[in-house]
Amino acid sequence: QVQLVESGGGLVQAGGSLRLSCAPSGRSFRSAVMGWFRQAPGKERAFVAFIRSTGTTSYTDLVKGRFTISRDNAKNTVYLQMNSLIPEDTAIYYCAASYALGNTLTTPLDYTYWGQGTQVTVSS
Repeated sequence: QVQLVESGGGLVQAGGSLRLSCAPSGRSFRSAVMGWFRQAPGKERAFVAFIRSTGTTSYTDLVKGRFTISRDNAKNTVYLQMNSLIPEDTAIYYCAASYALGNTLTTPLDYTYWGQGTQVTVSS
């Protein structure tokens, strides 16, 4: 069974940092586009960042300059380094994998595999 397992969430003060990890199991995702989404209470799931197998990345403007997505293909793991966190970053963060062809893989429908989510809470 294919699974994506996120870890690294938690409670942090504004201005702090967290690093999320996503470790797929059941298959290799080395050729997949790996993305991070987040969902705040009462809001729709929203794109945060993605990284292609080539290393090309894309970010929502809301996190540019603060978040960095990376992948370690040897470890089959994807990371989201989050710095300068603000309360508006509070959400459940989801890892996702896509084999879709396209330049803008920024909607949940573009992704086939999902993790269970990890809670990130930023206090003011």
